Amino acid sequence: MITRLDDELHARLKEQAAVEGRSVNEFVIAALTLVLDGSTARRSVRERARATGRLVLPDPPAETPSWRDVELVSREFGTAVSEALEAERSAR
Repeated sequence: MITRLDDELHARLKEQAAVEGRSVNEFVIAALTLVLDGSTARRSVRERARATGRLVLPDPPAETPSWRDVELVSREFGTAVSEALEAERSAR
């Protein structure tokens, strides 16, 4: 497999592989395996939940609301999100 990388990404790969005492090839294989196994693990959890009757998927809405409708409904939410953001920013 041949992959084109920009020089900066290649340098980062080489550096991280060296830190871990691996070749770039070994590092890339491990990274790709981790990504692919991760998606397999999520799929496996979903399949087990479905098999045991525990998978809950909400019904899609009959109609997608307009941005205007979303804006009108969200006005009823109050200021909780703004207040939480402000509290987080002032804690820094």
